[in-house]
Amino acid sequence: MASAARRRAGAALRPVLVGAAARVRYRRRMLQLRPNCECCDRDLPASSGEARICSFECTFCAACAEGRFGGACPNCGGALTVRPPRPEALLSRFPASTERVLKPHSVCARA
Repeated sequence: MASAARRRAGAALRPVLVGAAARVRYRRRMLQLRPNCECCDRDLPASSGEARICSFECTFCAACAEGRFGGACPNCGGALTVRPPRPEALLSRFPASTERVLKPHSVCARA
């Protein structure tokens, strides 16, 4: 009985074989690289060094992150750090998000 439970639990950990060639495919979770600042709606391309993110991927431009929020995410309180850029050669295979997020922070309303 214990071995059957172990087999079921282990099945979730195995990669899935797909396609006629039975290739193994793994799903990768990557940063979304949102295209804009949640506060001022400034465009932040995937290669931008001006983007700041927290551990939940809230995205802000450097001016808002440092000037308005003092380096702390207004959503979760976590640290806002430089978002790593995605290499241009990989953007066609792993595109950045196109979903624009705007949140009504009281500091942003005063801008």
